[in-house]
Amino acid sequence: MALIIRPYQSEDQEAVITLWKDCRLVVPQNNPVADIETKMRFQPDLFLIARSRGRLVGTVMAGYEGHRGWINYLAVAPDLRRRGIGRKIMQAAEKRLRAVGCPKINLQVRRSNTAVIRFYRSIGFAEDDVISLGKRLR
Repeated sequence: MALIIRPYQSEDQEAVITLWKDCRLVVPQNNPVADIETKMRFQPDLFLIARSRGRLVGTVMAGYEGHRGWINYLAVAPDLRRRGIGRKIMQAAEKRLRAVGCPKINLQVRRSNTAVIRFYRSIGFAEDDVISLGKRLR
């Protein structure tokens, strides 16, 4: 499958949010429009989309805060999974993170999402011996 991977552009917004909903990444505590707007103010070049045959088929929102890289909103169209799209878009994100000096990538996955955990393990991720804590500021 021929893929074009490039940074997000504002005209991608509707298709991106639709994909995220199709992938069940939009939950009540996440506002996808606000998340996109925030990302576009900080490291917009690390928000990547993948297109094939004119269709948006994948996304990844990466970030680097000077200590660790982070991955959010990795999504692949449900009908196109297991064709290498997730692997390729993650490789593109990793390449950009390496270019800014990022030494390690962290990400969070809901424990119940076993298929995604298997995917990340297949591309070299391993479970860290840590507890993930969070605090909502808004």
